[in-house]
Amino acid sequence: MLSRTAESLYWLARYVERAEYLARTIDATLRATALPDAYTGKSNEWESALLTAGIEDTFHQFHDEANERTVVDFLAFSADNPSSIRNCIENARLNSRSVRTALTSEMWDTINSAWIELHASWPRGATTRDDLTKFLRFVQETSLRFDGSAYRTMLRNDAYWFSRLGLHVERADNTARILDVKYHVLLPEEEHVGGPLDYYQWTSILRSVSALTAYHWVYRETLKPWLIADLLILNESLPRSLASCYGNLVRNLDQIGVAYGRQGPAQRHARGVRNRLEHSNMDDLFQRGLHEFIQEFIADNARLSDTISKQYLI
Repeated sequence: MLSRTAESLYWLARYVERAEYLARTIDATLRATALPDAYTGKSNEWESALLTAGIEDTFHQFHDEANERTVVDFLAFSADNPSSIRNCIENARLNSRSVRTALTSEMWDTINSAWIELHASWPRGATTRDDLTKFLRFVQETSLRFDGSAYRTMLRNDAYWFSRLGLHVERADNTARILDVKYHVLLPEEEHVGGPLDYYQWTSILRSVSALTAYHWVYRETLKPWLIADLLILNESLPRSLASCYGNLVRNLDQIGVAYGRQGPAQRHARGVRNRLEHSNMDDLFQRGLHEFIQEFIADNARLSDTISKQYLI
């Protein structure tokens, strides 16, 4: 496979995953801001949404205040934000066009139809709360259709494996960032630093990664911070956990290594991160510092993306 084809497949999956994550972030923030201050505290949830997306500095180049109107527009529709949902869908279609013959018809139809609907139904953004709700649902459904089409219709070959690499690198980064922004909420009660632990903040964390129902299925307990952290970091049965993402990254990199007849630094790096996750437990992570662990993971994940690019995509 040509490196530029592999690169387009890799970034196509990343853009689709990123669009869904931003839609979930906006939805969770809207839910949080609808609650009374007594439940949510005095923190600015819209600033938190920007931090989660990793674009706070870019946002403040264009806006002075983070509120619902400015943040929703910047995260969802702004042409000035390279990672806005609109730009993610635009870039996903651009990449899918360049590798049209490597995609199945179902995958192409999903991306192309989403691009057409985006321009037909939301040419100037969402004008009402109901319109925004429809838009967020449309983005999430597009991502689910694309991911389902890839899983059910693609041959298990290098095109599929490079697509999965993009998805899981992006997913791991997204989960780690929501944990990094909310880490103070997840500290054990005797070590909390951000005010009283709050049920609704914990719920917003799980909603952001679509894991609220999974939490109750796995633990069958009320929401507890150390169990939430365990689910999102170490529980490989949750598709969006860090452990699950790296299990999938190692498997897909190994498949590529077998197909191409050699291993490389990307395989070694991914295995190193997975092994650290496998040999970790929540007591150790809290004692060493959850924030420091997450920061290290985000840096390691970025290094893996760079290593994949140098090894295969350039």
